[in-house]
Parts: sequence; C-alpha cells; structure tokens
Amino acid sequence: MTPSLGVVFHPAFPPETLPDYARRAEAAGLDELWFWEDCFYAGAFTSAAVALGATRKIKVGIGILPAVARNPLFAAMEITTLARLYPGRFLPGFGHGVDLWMKQIGAYPKSPLKTLGETVEAVRRLLHGEKVTLHGNHVHLDEVQMRLVAEVVPPLFIGGIREKSLRLAGRHGDGAILTALSSPAYVRWAGEQIRSGMEESGRRQNQRVVFVLCQVDPEGLAARLSARGAIAAGVARGDPHLKSLGIAEQAVEMVQTYGVEGAAARIPEAWVDELAAAGTPHQAAAMLKRLEDAGADSIVLQSITADPADLDVYIHSLLPLLK
Repeated sequence: MTPSLGVVFHPAFPPETLPDYARRAEAAGLDELWFWEDCFYAGAFTSAAVALGATRKIKVGIGILPAVARNPLFAAMEITTLARLYPGRFLPGFGHGVDLWMKQIGAYPKSPLKTLGETVEAVRRLLHGEKVTLHGNHVHLDEVQMRLVAEVVPPLFIGGIREKSLRLAGRHGDGAILTALSSPAYVRWAGEQIRSGMEESGRRQNQRVVFVLCQVDPEGLAARLSARGAIAAGVARGDPHLKSLGIAEQAVEMVQTYGVEGAAARIPEAWVDELAAAGTPHQAAAMLKRLEDAGADSIVLQSITADPADLDVYIHSLLPLLK
C-alpha cells in the first residue's frame, strides 16, 4: 500500500501563516500535516485546532507532545474536543520531550519511560470513557472519568528513537513516530523493536510515521549542503540513527576532530543519500521510495532550512514524482 504523504509546519513558522499553509497543503493533495510541540513556540493543540478548522479533509498530527508536561485528564479533554469536531482527522502523539527543556521547566521525571507509558495508557482509557484509578510512577488518578467522549476515538502515537522507547511504542501505541535522520536501515531496525513490543502486549496494528529531512532544488547542490549541516548537527547531539548504518563511530570521530562545520564539509555523499531526501527532485524521490520499501506507512517532509517556501517547492517539484 502506498504510504501517506505529509508535511511539517515547523515551530519556527509564524502561527498567523498556518491557515493558508494548511489549505495549500490540502489543495496539493498531501494527506497529513504535522506539528511538534517545541518549548517556547506555539502550542500544539491550538495549532492543530486552527489547521483542522481551516481545512476539510487533511489529517492533522502532533508528533510529539511531551508526556511529562501533560496531565492525562487535560490531554484527554483536548483530544476529545478535536476528535468530536473533526472525527477521523486528528492524530495525537506523545513522547519524552527534550531532556534539557524538561529540566529547564522543572518537569523532568524520575523515569521518562514509565511516565510515557503511564500517560498514554491513562489517556487511552479516559478517551474510551473508563473510570480510571491509577497510582503509578508518575500518573496519579483517583476515579477519574470523562463525561464527554468522542464517537471516533483517535489513534495514539508514541515518538521514540532508542530501543526501549520503540518497544514501548509497540506495546502502548497505535502508531510510532520516527524522527528525522531515519534511514531506510533505521526504519527496518525500528520496525523490529516495535514488533517486539507489539508481541509483548498482543497489539496487532502499529502505523509507522517517518519524519524525513527534505530539501530540494533544481541543481541539488544547495540542498545537499543543507543536508550535510543537519546530519553533522545530529551527530553532535548524539542522535542514535547512525548505528543501523554502521557509521556511528566514524561520524562521531569526524565531529570531534573537525567540529560540526568541518564535519559537514566532509560527510560522504552516500551518507546524505541515506539520511535525508535532499538534492534534485529525483534524488529526493528516490530516497522516499526507499523509506516506503523499508516499511514507512506515512512519510512526513521536514524542511531542513525551516523555510515556509519549501512547501511550494515540494508541491511543484517533488509531488509530481510521488503522486
């Protein structure tokens, strides 16, 4: 089955441009529009509401909401509101959040993994109208029950990068969100971890949403240069995506020796091919096809330069090769 195709509305984009952005994405035939809730930018639930209200059929996802910053009841209330207003179109997702930011706002939990699992399970039960009593590692609820529920309960996604988080996504989630820098090899590896989690809980379905760094230009040179910078920055952050390609040690050594800028200039072309849909439209389309073959159920294009104009580039240069 052909995967769904989506695009990110980057947190750095002005929120007042969102309605027009969402309408243009829908008119172009994109299936999904995704947000993530970075600290210090616009709120994800309000952004999702604006996007849903401005469009008629495109699905709108949040990938992700930091679980530790969301009380399960209030998260369920927000999700229920959007699910009732726009049945079948809202795709909420939860994750750990950025450690540094969670510590900065005093919300870092004792166990991020347990917090995420407890939150998603509590939200799921509340969305189905259950009376929930739960005293876990992080979540504490006493006979809490929603008085309003949605006829169509949305799927709950879990964002993860490492093995334990991905297995948790398989155990507790209806879908898993894989972050940018996911190569086809990483998508296959992540799928194995997700399936292991599904087997533990008996779940039968899990939709894999893959965010992909995407930059396109006619000659491809500027796009490839941007991709090298993003890859080098990911290595410097310690992103674990490179292990499945067998280049993690080499990449880390490169950054340690030459710095991020120096490493960006030295990243091999083959690494760019694996870690980003960047270059000419045909180069980008080839990468997206390999993500599809690796098991992506939904592919979400994420601008490397955080430029809203990239949506028009995708529409006119890339989508004709994909649709």
